[in-house]
Amino acid sequence: MNQPRISASSYSNTAPLVWSFLYGQNHGKVELILDNAPARSAELLAHRRVDAALVPVIACQTIDNVRLIPDVCVGAREKVRSVCLVTNGQELSEVKTVSLDVSSKTSVILTKIVFREFLGFEPAWRHAEPDLETMLAQSDAALIIGDPALQLSADSALRTPHSALKVLDLAQLWHQHTSLGFVFAMWMTGQETCEIDFAAARDEGLAHIDGIAAKYASETGLSRDDMKRYLTENISYSVDDSMQAGLQLYFELAEKHGLIPANKPLNFL
Repeated sequence: MNQPRISASSYSNTAPLVWSFLYGQNHGKVELILDNAPARSAELLAHRRVDAALVPVIACQTIDNVRLIPDVCVGAREKVRSVCLVTNGQELSEVKTVSLDVSSKTSVILTKIVFREFLGFEPAWRHAEPDLETMLAQSDAALIIGDPALQLSADSALRTPHSALKVLDLAQLWHQHTSLGFVFAMWMTGQETCEIDFAAARDEGLAHIDGIAAKYASETGLSRDDMKRYLTENISYSVDDSMQAGLQLYFELAEKHGLIPANKPLNFL
């Protein structure tokens, strides 16, 4: 019998969700594909090259016949730190052009909702590789996600070279305007059943959060304590009522602004 194949991004915020498959009780039970871009996992799931994938939540609206694994997620109740709009110092109301890191379509659509729904105008959009210096040379603002965004938001020496920049947390902007949490990614499958217990895998990963924080602190340059705070205080790996309501509103606003063809009902496993 073939092992299940699953895919996830290799950002630090996914580490507690994949630790079990790399080092824990699920090691050797699945084939795990890691890639920097969350959009790559969505592509693998869309083409049914994996049995399940940790993908941007917008994928459940754009990929046919997928089911969401309930409760397990990468989300934020208020501030996420690793999904940011960065300007050269301007307020968002002054922004005329935005370079978008298209690694996560969920964050791209959230950015467009922030401008269209909350700020009442739309800048010109440019797709770009996730290089902040190049993006801000071309545009007034840049959408940066993952560990590069986390480094910008850190209270550390990493912030010093970019002290003139204005860094705005997208989940915090969402919360300020809606009072709701936000879900960025969830496990999804194209199958009718799934033998993998992703909730138990999450719980095992969270039990090893100190080791995970130490590993990614050395890779990102953050302090171990700052990385642990990020993984335990900023990121939420379970969907609470506020985040569930935020997810529903996100899809409603995405449909309202023509960013998805229709707001399809969520189909949970």
